[in-house]
Amino acid sequence: MKVTVDFEECLKDSPRFRAAVEEVEVDVGELESKLDKLVKLCIGMIDAGRAYNTANKQFVNGIRELALQSTRDEVIGSSLAAFAETLQEMNNYHTILFDQAQRSIRSQLQTFVKEDLKRFKDSKKQFDKVSEEKEVALVKNAQVPRNKLHEVEEATNILTTTRKCFRHIALDYVLQINVLQSKRRLEILKSMLSFMNSNFAFFHQGYDLFSELQPLMKHLGTQLDQLVVDSAKEKRDMEQKHSTIQQKAALQDFSTEDTKLEYNVDTDNGIAMEGYLFKRASNAFKTWNRRWFSIQNNQLVYQKKFRDNPTVVVEDLRLCTVKHCEDVERRFCFEVVSPSKSCMMQADSEKLRQAWIKAVQSSIATAYRENGDEPTMLKLDRQSSASLGSLDSGGEPVKSVKGESALQRVLAIPGNETCCDCGQSEPRWASINLGITLCIECSGIHRSLGVHNSKVRSLTLDSWEPELLKLMCELGNRVINQIYEARREEMGGKKPQPGDPRQEIEAYIRAKYVERRFVTKLTSKEQRSKVIALSKQDKRLKGSVEFLPPRPPPPTPKLRTASNTTALPSGQEVRRDSLFCPDELDSLFSYFDTSSKLRSLRSADSGIQNSADGSREMLASTPSNSSLSETDLQESESPVSLNQKDSPTVFSELTDFSPGVLLYWASCACSLTDMAEALAHGADVNWVNVEDNNRTPLIQAVQGGSLVTCEFLLQNAANVDQQDIRGRGPLHHATMLGHTGQVCLFLKRGAKQNAVDVDSRSPLSIAVEAANADIVTLLRLAKMNEEMRESEGSYGQPGQYSHTHSQTEQQYKKCIQEFISLQLDEP
Repeated sequence: MKVTVDFEECLKDSPRFRAAVEEVEVDVGELESKLDKLVKLCIGMIDAGRAYNTANKQFVNGIRELALQSTRDEVIGSSLAAFAETLQEMNNYHTILFDQAQRSIRSQLQTFVKEDLKRFKDSKKQFDKVSEEKEVALVKNAQVPRNKLHEVEEATNILTTTRKCFRHIALDYVLQINVLQSKRRLEILKSMLSFMNSNFAFFHQGYDLFSELQPLMKHLGTQLDQLVVDSAKEKRDMEQKHSTIQQKAALQDFSTEDTKLEYNVDTDNGIAMEGYLFKRASNAFKTWNRRWFSIQNNQLVYQKKFRDNPTVVVEDLRLCTVKHCEDVERRFCFEVVSPSKSCMMQADSEKLRQAWIKAVQSSIATAYRENGDEPTMLKLDRQSSASLGSLDSGGEPVKSVKGESALQRVLAIPGNETCCDCGQSEPRWASINLGITLCIECSGIHRSLGVHNSKVRSLTLDSWEPELLKLMCELGNRVINQIYEARREEMGGKKPQPGDPRQEIEAYIRAKYVERRFVTKLTSKEQRSKVIALSKQDKRLKGSVEFLPPRPPPPTPKLRTASNTTALPSGQEVRRDSLFCPDELDSLFSYFDTSSKLRSLRSADSGIQNSADGSREMLASTPSNSSLSETDLQESESPVSLNQKDSPTVFSELTDFSPGVLLYWASCACSLTDMAEALAHGADVNWVNVEDNNRTPLIQAVQGGSLVTCEFLLQNAANVDQQDIRGRGPLHHATMLGHTGQVCLFLKRGAKQNAVDVDSRSPLSIAVEAANADIVTLLRLAKMNEEMRESEGSYGQPGQYSHTHSQTEQQYKKCIQEFISLQLDEP
């Protein structure tokens, strides 16, 4: 035992002894504080561990439940059960570990603090008390006068007694100090060693437990690798099957009702026909309920849910007949009549009603042909079955849809017959802003690039607008690959092949379109030469006005009718001068008049009605030729064209030949290839030419007169409302130049027809001044349509008003799209 405080020094009560005692007391105080903190932390750890064990137990129970639910899959069920048992054992080991921590740390150290340290503090109190008494006795003994013998003797006796008591208590205190100093080492090491042994046992048991599970885990790891491969293959097969079914469904000539057909023919299970029908109940209310009907085993049955037992409507089809029902309010109804009752049913379409009637009749005939010994199972002939093909085709070829036409036209472009990126044959997808065709796998990668890089659309499943379809035909895989793969071989880029890993194809596509790693870098000199070459193609820079609208003729008293046509050379289709004849205008404005009257009843405001009447009156006396005043024509021309004669070198003062400049002049020259190249070089589609009245490429495309060029810029995120220095947007310029097709396109893309320029003129006021009947009509209809939509949103009135607005909006959109088609069909 190591003596911390010397007993001899204790008897002397020397300053060395007092210093040693004081040091021990400070040390024991800190020890008590640290032990209290450690015990509290241990209690917190044990509580948290028990909470963890409870949560872990619940988690293991969840795994067991999942294993029971997956009993049909032997691999998953058995594996999860084994994992659950192992985790439960580990949870038990955790419980043992925390119990040992409770005994070794919390109990032992807490006992040491509460017992040993408490005895030390009690001894200290006694030592302090006797020390104080000793000091008092010494002082009193020293102060007694010499001549007072009685007091001297009394003081001497008290001092002697106090010294004996002090020595006894001081020796006991020193003994307590030395014992505590020795025991503290024992208790701390004992408790901590016990806790560490518990941790060792816990991890050793866990290691042994998982060592036994390791062969199963390795086996499952091997199976998992194979499952990854099989899953990828299954996913690819499912995607191909999904695409095939989608294409097949898109090629079917279904009506709106026919697309909802859900019936099947399963002759192997005795089912001749099945699908949803509405059944009229036999109660007093004659309610209609939708049920799943089937014809099987010479019976007509239905059920509400799959697990329900079928309800028999007709016991024996040989005793019943079927007929049309035209005397009820609902459409597509037919009745199955038996000797005891009749059942009224309703199909979703006329084709489906005919199919059900034919199936019932065929089942009746088949039941009569069967022998009595044979099971009464329907065996419909393939020619009389209500299959999907017989309903739609009826022996006639399936009509082509928009998707099929788009596929044929786009794939007819050289180079489009294979995927632009991997070379897969027969692509069925396209990137509309790039103008390329893609296979299904590359289309998925393009979607992941974001719509700011690539907008993907199906060539078979989606509808295609004429302007978008023509844009696809103007570009194509060869054109785009000459731009985006110009330096591919030079850069060592390997073009992926069909069947290559998706990661490789995705890396190549990102390098090609996002990083544009294979695009040729143009020098300033090359850009300058390209811009100058493009400017020479611009009719405005040649000083020609042949593509500007003609001067206005003398006003005519009425609008041209559809019979007013212009004689065209032989071989060209004759088309009318104006989009709208009087009958069409009456039809269009009748929609607005009806809706305006409805709104006037609700808001006592006839503003829109007056607007509609005023438009018809104005158009009735407006010529259809597109023209502007001479002043407006001069304002529509750029400063460059006005100075062309005096300054043939238009670009002598320009020094920044950025891709934006290239896109600017390529848009004016209507060169889609150069525009695509400019965008590939990083041109800003909304680049502003500060030297040309802040015009943008889209405004230049309007000047060029090409509708497809405008569509290309809009598909690549051009701002349809960006204005020049005079506050005129693309819609203003298209109206001033009389480009009706572009006006339709901008209205279709949501251009603001109420925007005004610095002269406070809107596109509508410009069209009225130019006496362009078509554009005035379109802008009037667009304005009314917008006002009706806002009014409907304000009043929130459903019913006839919403229905009328829907009809009006459909008619308006139809006019817009038809005129765009007419513009694209022009030679």
